[in-house]
Amino acid sequence: MWFKNLQLYRLPTPWAIDLASLEEQVARGPFVKCPSNQPLSRGWVSPRRDGALVFALDRQWLLALSVEQRLLPGSVVIEEVRERAEAMEAQQGYAPGRKQLKELRERVTEELMPRAFTRRRSTFVWIDPQNGWLCVDASSPAKAEEVIEHLRHCLDEFPLTLLHTQVSPASAMADWLAGGDAPAGFTIDRDCELKASGDEKSAVRYVRHPLEGDEIKAHLASGKLPTRLALTWDDRISFILSEKLEIKRLAFLDLLKEQPQKSAEHADEQFDADFALMTGELSRFLPQLVEALGGEVAEDK
Repeated sequence: MWFKNLQLYRLPTPWAIDLASLEEQVARGPFVKCPSNQPLSRGWVSPRRDGALVFALDRQWLLALSVEQRLLPGSVVIEEVRERAEAMEAQQGYAPGRKQLKELRERVTEELMPRAFTRRRSTFVWIDPQNGWLCVDASSPAKAEEVIEHLRHCLDEFPLTLLHTQVSPASAMADWLAGGDAPAGFTIDRDCELKASGDEKSAVRYVRHPLEGDEIKAHLASGKLPTRLALTWDDRISFILSEKLEIKRLAFLDLLKEQPQKSAEHADEQFDADFALMTGELSRFLPQLVEALGGEVAEDK
């Protein structure tokens, strides 16, 4: 259950909700299998598969949103509508109009939906109520927004904000590359993407390539800014930092992940150990990342 991405959000410190209240409120939106006539269904499932919708350990909470979607390719609908429209034209002597075609598409979609295959995926959410962190293991803001929207639907109050730092990630990454060094506790790895801000949006990407040479500095001098940069924190966590302050390709290094495996004998124990280790590391990593970006922008009261 190790997170691979982080979409970062902030809650009040501490967040004034207790575990019992959170459990009661998320129970308003449990997962129900997608009905045959609906394209999508979403809701909370047990992260640990023990029936509890909130997994709690050492004042750290974990939620899992399950999304089930019926897969009805648009090409299938278009082909069926075309065949039926041709039959209508032969019967009535003229081609169906716009309104008839719209009604036909709706009818075809409704008829085919129950026969569509379903795909199900789960997105995990880590909440640190004491330190005000909410992190979604999602590769894009759109995927994270699914989770946030369902939380808003379930919770009485949800004072959530995006994380904002004093220095933008793009500016900070440009400074680190120009100086050939990362801030204390971090090292620059060998993956990077730079883009120009002009109309052409020209871009250059380096993969497993040294980033300390004059070539990178020349790109920076020409006006390109980093949009992605590979970094390692404390020799324990490697990741890609994006210009939008997203954490991608999050990897807890092998030595770190092997620690709980030596002592855990059962799956539940392994889950607990992994979660405790992951959240413990992230709780140290995130404040240092924010500090490297000049500190957090305080929200106006």
